[in-house]
Amino acid sequence: MNKPASLLQRRLKAYTLTEILVVLVIIGILVLLALPNLLPLITKAKSVEAKTQLAHVQALEQSYFYEHSRYSKDLTEIGFIQEKLVTDDKDAHANYRIEITTATNTTFTARATAVVDFNGNGTFNVWEIDQDKHLRETTPD
Repeated sequence: MNKPASLLQRRLKAYTLTEILVVLVIIGILVLLALPNLLPLITKAKSVEAKTQLAHVQALEQSYFYEHSRYSKDLTEIGFIQEKLVTDDKDAHANYRIEITTATNTTFTARATAVVDFNGNGTFNVWEIDQDKHLRETTPD
């Protein structure tokens, strides 16, 4: 019975709770220092969604134009399905609301408006595209 008692009294090499907490605090401070530099990159990465969705809307509008000789103002009429917005549902993925702002027989303009302020400065990112595939950022975030 001497053997189990000696196993309990032997000290194992390990990190203490204090050491782990100090490391976590240091990592937290480094993240807070790096975050302001990363926000523009996050915004740029999220804007890829707007560009892709608007290019898709432009292709759908072009197909609709070939069939009907006019552009449509209705997204469902051209076959575009808006994904659920992150502000509407916890399982949603879309950060941009897509809409067609103007549509005539010869022109159209579609807009992607961010529903989330990516960098917290109070402005929401807005992109637009027209019938000639001119994609532009009208309101930078």
